[in-house]
Amino acid sequence: MANRTLGTRQKLVFRGPDKGPGKAGVTGPRNPLVVPALLRKAGPHGKVAGALRQEEKRSAARQLQKLLGVLPTDGE
Repeated sequence: MANRTLGTRQKLVFRGPDKGPGKAGVTGPRNPLVVPALLRKAGPHGKVAGALRQEEKRSAARQLQKLLGVLPTDGE
């Protein structure tokens, strides 16, 4: 069976800043609609309620340990 990945009519093209006949640098994406989409990227989100609640619980346990000098027990 013949290798059909690169046909005889297709040409392998390397694109990049230091390749090709002009060797010109890439000024931006070829698709002009990509630029506004990249500028609309979402930032980091806040913590969810469960994570905040767990952090408050850990903080309270640390403060209790600091005040009393004892580790909180797990129901013993």
